[in-house]
Amino acid sequence: MTGMFLAQAPDHLTRAQLLANDPWWLTLIKAVIILLIGPILTILLIVWERKAVGRMQNRPGPNRVGPNGYLQSLADAIKLPFKEQIIPDTADRKVYFLAPVICVVPSLIALSAIPFGPEVSIFGHRTVLQLMELPVGVLVILACSSIGVYGIVLAGWASGSPYPLLGGLRSAAQVISYEIAMGLSIVAVILYSGSMATGDIVNAQAHGWYFYILPVSFVIYAISMVGETNRAPFDLPEAESELVGGFHTEYSSMKFAMFFLAEYVNMVIVSSFAVTLFLGGYLFPFVGADHALNQGWLPLIWFGAKLFLLLFGFIWLRGTLPRLRYDQFMRLGWKVLVPLNLVWILAVTAIRAVNRSGGWGTPSILIAIFVAVVFVIVLSMLLPARVAPDDDYVPITGGGFPLPPLDLEIPDETPRQKAAAKALKKAAKRKPAEVSAVKEEADNGVS
Repeated sequence: MTGMFLAQAPDHLTRAQLLANDPWWLTLIKAVIILLIGPILTILLIVWERKAVGRMQNRPGPNRVGPNGYLQSLADAIKLPFKEQIIPDTADRKVYFLAPVICVVPSLIALSAIPFGPEVSIFGHRTVLQLMELPVGVLVILACSSIGVYGIVLAGWASGSPYPLLGGLRSAAQVISYEIAMGLSIVAVILYSGSMATGDIVNAQAHGWYFYILPVSFVIYAISMVGETNRAPFDLPEAESELVGGFHTEYSSMKFAMFFLAEYVNMVIVSSFAVTLFLGGYLFPFVGADHALNQGWLPLIWFGAKLFLLLFGFIWLRGTLPRLRYDQFMRLGWKVLVPLNLVWILAVTAIRAVNRSGGWGTPSILIAIFVAVVFVIVLSMLLPARVAPDDDYVPITGGGFPLPPLDLEIPDETPRQKAAAKALKKAAKRKPAEVSAVKEEADNGVS
């Protein structure tokens, strides 16, 4: 009996145990593949977006480079590193060079906690299609996707120009606002799955995906992930009609390409995260986790199909919706998404507690109705009365939101320029003495 038990024990290893048993060369292969997923999908997404938006706008899109224009992104990727690198005189060079790196690196790391498939065999070794399985994998992905805003803020500040600075400030306010809504939308998923490990969340959806069990959380997350990635119609940090190019106005060559790469990799991250949290991850719909369709390498196809469906949603939004005004965008985040999220979490918690206590009885239903009515009455009393504006009143946008100050002042000189000006003044003081000495020598020669 003991021998049979020991023989069967390895078949019931968890995802974390299987990953812990991976040899170093298998971990290295997974790490290299994870790092390559972002750049490869970026090249594909750029040409796909240009072709799809062109089709929506009744134009051909790129059609010159390669068959039907599908090698255009590859040509751009080869061209950008060889373009001229222009650095403003007012730029803080160290931070200016560091900002694109801060944007890209966390984006590439976040995919390591995403489960792409179940247990498989690679060169005879049992493993899972995932680089690491952490008990707090959800928090790791959230942290990596939000660190990139530091690069955007530093890029705007280090450029020494007003438009990039305004774009950086917008991005900071935007990411903070929508990061809160995104984090709150995940709370209900954690309550239902009972875990913050991404693999456990996928397994918990074997009998029902969370996008229809928790529809409010899914809708809020979908809106927040568009705001988090600075994509249209929420692309306020790089609004070309207001800020020229926003935070990357003063960037060119390979550094501009790194910002471009970070934007599209972030799209892949938040879309993969949405697939994991709400769309069943790598699981095929309407069948159990033990079904043949959810075994081996097939689930990798299902994960890819769901991922590309969400990525097409980004492209669709860009081709159809106009850009929001900044105060409207911030109002949506703070006054709609965050309060709605809090009420939804309260409702989900109450429903879970009632179900665990034995279901809904008549007294519980009456109490719930009474509490809901009292809440609506109190909320209506707290809301301010709507006052009709005067005919001559000119509405002012903003107010109460983290908008850039109107009296924002940009330093006239950088420390390097001040040092150069001081050196010129010293040189100018020495110059008259040298000129007078030359004149005296000339006069003596004439005499």
